[in-house]
Amino acid sequence: MQIPKYCVVLLSLSIVPFVHGQAALHVEMAKVESRAMARTVPLTAELAPFLQTDIEARVPGYVERVLVDRGSVVRRGQLLVQLSAPEMGSQTSAAEATLHQAEGDLSQAQAQAAATASTYDKLVEAAKTPGAVAGNELIQAQKQKEAADALVASRKAAVKTAEDRLKATGEMQGYLRVVAPFDGIVTDRLVHPGTMVSAGGQSPLLKLQQVSHLRLVVPVPESYVGSVSRGKPVTFHVPARPGKSFTGIIARIPQALDPQSRSMMVELDVSNPDGALAPGMYPTVDWPVASGGDLLFVPTTSVVTTTERTFVITSLNGHAHWVDVKKGPTSGEQISVRGELHAGQLVVKRATDEVHEGQPLR
Repeated sequence: MQIPKYCVVLLSLSIVPFVHGQAALHVEMAKVESRAMARTVPLTAELAPFLQTDIEARVPGYVERVLVDRGSVVRRGQLLVQLSAPEMGSQTSAAEATLHQAEGDLSQAQAQAAATASTYDKLVEAAKTPGAVAGNELIQAQKQKEAADALVASRKAAVKTAEDRLKATGEMQGYLRVVAPFDGIVTDRLVHPGTMVSAGGQSPLLKLQQVSHLRLVVPVPESYVGSVSRGKPVTFHVPARPGKSFTGIIARIPQALDPQSRSMMVELDVSNPDGALAPGMYPTVDWPVASGGDLLFVPTTSVVTTTERTFVITSLNGHAHWVDVKKGPTSGEQISVRGELHAGQLVVKRATDEVHEGQPLR
């Protein structure tokens, strides 16, 4: 059967508009941006006092008074514990008596030395007259003068030794006053009046910590140590203060990894003037890490995900072109993508799979 010519024309008219006559779709475009992405990883750290020590007795004695207790805030040089040791008083008296005796002996030796020096000088003057002084007499006077001078030197050394002994005894008595070596807070009290303590004993008198300034010790895994930079601020959170963020400054970098955990124990300085933080807390640190280079970012609405593919829509010669991508981390209202894209390229800002491949765009 032969088809009339007008039927062929009608079929052509019905097909052409579907293929070539699509109206241009009005869309909003957005630029592909290239930048490094700032990201953090959570690391568990530990807060420690900046300074801490066990307060011990430096001399044996009895506890006479304890002027502080657990929780007491103290200043450097403040008296904490007063000890008593009666035998030290007698030792000081004996040292003073020894010094006085040595000083008396020195005065006597100096007087004798002055007398022998005078006698020797007179004999030397008289010996200028021939025959006035025998040679042996002059030699004996010289030897006596030298012996007197040596005795003076010996007595001076004895005085110096006695002075040092008296000074040491005085310092030992000063150790009966146990004072704070730095500003801090007493975290434990272990003695009471009447307790006998020994010097450098195993049991301390008090425990003292500085908590207005803390150390935040962060075990940084080996893969993240490249982002460690001294002076960089880092935020952290503690369970005891929900919803509140704190800041520490990277201060000490050991430049060595722990052989067991393969992590670097980095220390941060944390200011704690209001005492909101306490040593022993385990904060979660938002540790900054490098992104590994610049990433390409597009609006999150530009990425279309179907059951078959994930893509963005670009404009190629004024027509829609689907470009397959892989999604990465998000940053606000943008998402990083990997694919056949480059910075500055335009993509449809609000894309859907209803924008077909090759559809004209305006």
